[in-house]
Amino acid sequence: MDQIHIDELRVEAVIGVYDWERELRQQLLLTIALAFDSGAVARAGSLDGGHDYAQICEALREWAAGWDGELLEVFAEDACRLLRERFGARAIALRVDKPLAAQKLGCARVGVSVQRSYA
Repeated sequence: MDQIHIDELRVEAVIGVYDWERELRQQLLLTIALAFDSGAVARAGSLDGGHDYAQICEALREWAAGWDGELLEVFAEDACRLLRERFGARAIALRVDKPLAAQKLGCARVGVSVQRSYA
């Protein structure tokens, strides 16, 4: 299966379980692999019927800006739903890193990774 990948897309959202987290917008880093059949686009040599990276990034940024929840797991599941519904991905591998939490914990990265497949 062919994939589009976007590495460390920066989005902002209100996310977290602690009171201090609920009072600010945090940057999240999204690393995404979306499975598609890109054969028709490759044969046509144009983006018609394909997926524009800029549209995917913008959709995720806009959606995340309005998201207000506590758990990264829920954020990841909701992001996969958006990618499936809006862009028709056949499979999604998504990693969500929370840099501010990693910094406070004294480590390089913390986050969640999910994989979803749609028949």
